[in-house]
Amino acid sequence: MTQHQVIGDKITLQELERALGSGFSPLVEVWSMDGVYVVRFHHATGMACLSDKDGKICSFKGTGKICDMLGDIGLSHGVLTFSDQCGDEMIGVAGKPISTDDMLAYGTRISFH
Repeated sequence: MTQHQVIGDKITLQELERALGSGFSPLVEVWSMDGVYVVRFHHATGMACLSDKDGKICSFKGTGKICDMLGDIGLSHGVLTFSDQCGDEMIGVAGKPISTDDMLAYGTRISFH
């Protein structure tokens, strides 16, 4: 995969490593959904989720393996975000969902090693 090829909505670790070597420079998001983590790569033409060779989106039960795996291929940092829980239906508090841009802007910075 070269810098000029279009990246789809899923990318394997091997494809990501090759793309990084060709100048690909995504914003890395580690998205937490009630204890399950998914890695998403935001780039100029969209977003891609880390997937396995069969196209299934990879999920993790913690951030340790994610940090090691991404650090091993040269990525140094990303943003930890949380799935949108903006209200409390048990007490009738409504909320307004925040945008992906806001989640990335105000998320927790995370380093990879």
